[in-house]
Amino acid sequence: METPPQLTLGRLFSSRQADVPALLVVVLLGGLYGWGVLRLRRRDEAWPVARTAAFALLGLGTIVVATMSALAVYDRVLFWPAAVQNVLLDLIAPLGLALGDPLRLALRALPERAAARAQGAMTGRLFRLLTFPLVSTALVLATELTIYFTPYFETALADNWLHQLMYLHLLLAGSLFVLPVLTREEALPAWCTHPVRAGLVFVDGIIDAVPGIVVMTHGTLIAGSWYLSHSPSWAPDVQHDQQLGGGAMVSIAELVALPFLLAILVQWARTERAETVALDRRLDTELEVVRATPAEASTGTATGAETGSETGTSTEGPDLVRPWWETENSEVAQRIRGQR
Repeated sequence: METPPQLTLGRLFSSRQADVPALLVVVLLGGLYGWGVLRLRRRDEAWPVARTAAFALLGLGTIVVATMSALAVYDRVLFWPAAVQNVLLDLIAPLGLALGDPLRLALRALPERAAARAQGAMTGRLFRLLTFPLVSTALVLATELTIYFTPYFETALADNWLHQLMYLHLLLAGSLFVLPVLTREEALPAWCTHPVRAGLVFVDGIIDAVPGIVVMTHGTLIAGSWYLSHSPSWAPDVQHDQQLGGGAMVSIAELVALPFLLAILVQWARTERAETVALDRRLDTELEVVRATPAEASTGTATGAETGSETGTSTEGPDLVRPWWETENSEVAQRIRGQR
């Protein structure tokens, strides 16, 4: 393996290398997403530009940065670029992909039969199990710990195909938690309301910091034999390099929790606003019907009074002459009382 030149700030931003398998994944995901957006436009259906931008720039862009930038050039001679690489694929890229809401796009763009099969897969037992909040969070944590505290990581450094599999493993593990939480489709249990999701994201942010803390404070070198034998003369001490990597993991994990939580809160506010608008429309429709009731009630009361006078019976009584909206406590009744 050829040792790259000393890492400087300029090389950090200018160094790059091609990664054909990662590029194929980016092209495939981008092509499928673009196909879905194009299908909707051909049917004169809108799809938010902001979601497309999030998917392309934050989602696919992060995959490109993690696998083809200076991080990929130096990940086999320094630990901290590899650590940043992994946390980008595990946390940042899934967040960007989820903000694009690809699950909803797929269900809207696919033909009816294919959309029905996709919906069935999303509500199936396996998908529900893997995306159940506690299970998906545990999978993310287990993935990180398995990579760093088993021979997995060191073997992947020596085997390029296993390295590519590790990239995919990280991306899928992160997506299992993020995609169902942010999609507008009902991919989670009914009790996972927006307040619950906000709480889950908060807890997940704390859990995501655990691998970085463990790496930073771990006394034994991670992939120590590899980095000791491949560390260039200009590199920092291997133990210090590992501490830098753990610190970067913690910092990125805590930083990504804020936009993730903000996305949940924005989604929550939009849902509440949409429900309020729908309720107002329903109440307005019912009010239009009710406004004709007083005249009919007055006519009926007068007729009843005349009939009672003729028969010698009394029709006076609070429950017989008071309209229903004055005696009921329903939402429609309260709205009518407030307008009269």
